[in-house]
Amino acid sequence: MEGEDGEEYLFKVVIIGDSAVGKSNLLSRYVRNEFDSNSKATIGVEFQTQSMEMDGKEVKAQIWDTAGQERFRAVTSAYYRGAVGALVVYDISRRATFQGIDRWLDELKTQLDTTVVRMLVGNKSDLANIREVTVEEGKSLAESEGMFFIETSALDSTNVKTAFEIVIREIYDNVSRKILNSGSYKADLPINRGVSLFTNGGDGPKPKQTANIFSCC
Repeated sequence: MEGEDGEEYLFKVVIIGDSAVGKSNLLSRYVRNEFDSNSKATIGVEFQTQSMEMDGKEVKAQIWDTAGQERFRAVTSAYYRGAVGALVVYDISRRATFQGIDRWLDELKTQLDTTVVRMLVGNKSDLANIREVTVEEGKSLAESEGMFFIETSALDSTNVKTAFEIVIREIYDNVSRKILNSGSYKADLPINRGVSLFTNGGDGPKPKQTANIFSCC
């Protein structure tokens, strides 16, 4: 990653969660605006890069799609290294994938610094008619963990772009503040304490609710 001189930033973001929650389709919808209803399970790790401009600077996000199957966990854990952002995904129509979030968060805490920017993503909002996890449950978990929260649909593209760009913008803002404060970038990003709730309504909604999480002691 270049600093102020090169006006370019490269951030590594990982997408994690149980198998078949839609991680690969979230990535392909964001990067290529594609959805594959017959997509096969990811083997190991794949990544794609997306570029954008923020405040006149080029920002590149290298987004890693990790396999959700248990047998690949030992392989993919090495790929957390260097990540400064994470989307933790569950399927709103399968409660078991939501119950597995705690395990993924524990793994994040083990593999990465606690200052990584994290977003809880309830995917497959198009399956609201067979929903097993409520918006309130997702929001509550996100608040308790100091995470952003959003519901998405890779199928119809609802909130997909928004989810990634919130994470990338938060990383960029943290890095920018660090540069302003110290004159150089350091890896210890400030802890994200904000929780913004988005529900259905397209790819550029305003937060419907915002809650602040404060640490104590």
